[in-house]
Amino acid sequence: MNAPNKHSAFNVEACWPGARALPANLPLGANVEAPAEFLVLVLSGFSQLCLSSLIDPLRIANSLSGRSQFRWRLMSLDGLPVECASGFSIAASASFVEQQKTMVLDPRCAIVICAGEGVEKHGSHELRAFLRRAFRAHVPIYALGTATWLLAEAALLDDIKCTIHWGKMAALQETFYDLAIDDALFVRDGQIVTCAGELAAFDLALELVQERCGTELSRSICQHVTADRWRDGASCQSVPPGLRYGSTGKKLLRILQLMEKNIEAPLSLEEISGQVSLSRRQIERLFERHLSTTPWQHYLVLRLTKARQLIELTPMPIMNVAVACGFVSSSHFSKSFRDHFKVLPSKVRAVV
Repeated sequence: MNAPNKHSAFNVEACWPGARALPANLPLGANVEAPAEFLVLVLSGFSQLCLSSLIDPLRIANSLSGRSQFRWRLMSLDGLPVECASGFSIAASASFVEQQKTMVLDPRCAIVICAGEGVEKHGSHELRAFLRRAFRAHVPIYALGTATWLLAEAALLDDIKCTIHWGKMAALQETFYDLAIDDALFVRDGQIVTCAGELAAFDLALELVQERCGTELSRSICQHVTADRWRDGASCQSVPPGLRYGSTGKKLLRILQLMEKNIEAPLSLEEISGQVSLSRRQIERLFERHLSTTPWQHYLVLRLTKARQLIELTPMPIMNVAVACGFVSSSHFSKSFRDHFKVLPSKVRAVV
């Protein structure tokens, strides 16, 4: 797609030309619809892996199908190049600050926000107002990586199921109450699509291709990028490597999900045993065989990991963090934290 002039006004009609006549022998996945359009706002600190994982499968879909199935346009807040978390920059074709004032919103053109580190500093009155306006206009909104945070700030996630990258999940839960947050790769709820980012954006892109162009083209894209499969959006982010497939993995996954969902009030092994219909010894053998640890040690690490996220990413008092992660005393919490991370919780808060 040729980038328009950086200072030109965004014209959604120009992005949706009428479908042209196609030859009788259509290439793989070809159809006669106008291309699906994505207006992508990239914010500094974004993950290049996430952005490429979304855009490259769409580019390959265009190439393999022989026509423009998907089109996209990159914007930055000020129209200048944007630096990603890896330290290099990509060029933008437009300034969001300038164009959002006159932009004509159309439900056929989706808004994509790609955010990563430091997402909190990107929240602004202009961005929140724009997102609300897009929502009222029934425009599809995609939030990649940590961009779900911005949708929460704009109050767009009431009664909406959502996800966010696991590293930000604890902070999102504690900062915005009553959100329906799911530990999933991506979640589609009405016109809102939230995605954990990184390689989960590849899975989202493949689902978009499948819906528009069929399964065969999605499989061809996997072959092109030497990927053996793409994952369902409902798959958990927190699944340890090697456990996503197979009956044994599913049993252990159920236990891990119970632990993830019961951090503040940890379940006993007997309670877990009753809910998964496995004996205590069977559960212990699963953890020993697949994770080389005990159920209680794994549970403790989950709680401590969430505690560190809350200390680093929120202003919550450390005692409140301890309670939110299932510790009954600050002394027990501090000792467990120091034993695992080799540093006291107060020292972590002091350096962030």
